[in-house]
Amino acid sequence: MSKAAPAKKPVAAAPPRGCTLDINDPQVQKAAIRIQASYRGHRSRKELREKGPPRVLEPLKDVVLIEGSAAKLTCRISAFPDPFIRWSKDGKELRDGPKYRYVFEDPDIVALVVRDGELADLGQYSINVTNPFGQCSDSARILVEVPAKIQKGPDNTKARKGTTVTLVAEIMGEPAPDVGWTKDGVDIDEDDRVFFEIGSTTTTLTIRQATPEDSGKYEVYVENSLGMDQSFARVDVA
Repeated sequence: MSKAAPAKKPVAAAPPRGCTLDINDPQVQKAAIRIQASYRGHRSRKELREKGPPRVLEPLKDVVLIEGSAAKLTCRISAFPDPFIRWSKDGKELRDGPKYRYVFEDPDIVALVVRDGELADLGQYSINVTNPFGQCSDSARILVEVPAKIQKGPDNTKARKGTTVTLVAEIMGEPAPDVGWTKDGVDIDEDDRVFFEIGSTTTTLTIRQATPEDSGKYEVYVENSLGMDQSFARVDVA
């Protein structure tokens, strides 16, 4: 009987040109060494980072908040494992919610967004970062800009001759606005009898020993770099 011919072993296809890698090539060996060294360095840096307390890499900066808009305080930190973040304003802790929003943009960037800006948001804001190995903190100010406005104008007034008349207006603005009063379109020249005072939230015009000549249309106006406002009242003295 004739013997069957032995089966031929499949021949492996030659790799495409340019895809061969000779592990004995000195350049390949050097590249492998560099990769291993880089990995060891990365692992060492990570281990050091894990064991260290949090650090502020880029501090907070003062920001300007326009009334009605939002502002964001941003800080870059180094902290591992994940730290506990606490924001506060003038020493009082802020809760994450509709008004204040805690933001984590990537592993190193944390931010606080303050929404619906108003004058009350003016103040010192602080971040406190804590992990099992320690803590760090930083702070900055939010500066609020509010157009000058009259919240409530003076009331129309009727008075008797010889009495004292006072006109009061509620004002606001940041920077603090310039304030003035006029009578029948003419700036009031202050003296001991007719004068006005300017407070942080109000301005008051005082007329002592009122006479019929003091009757007329009075205007109060406020102005700062962001805007102006005015209000009128009628005074009748008889």
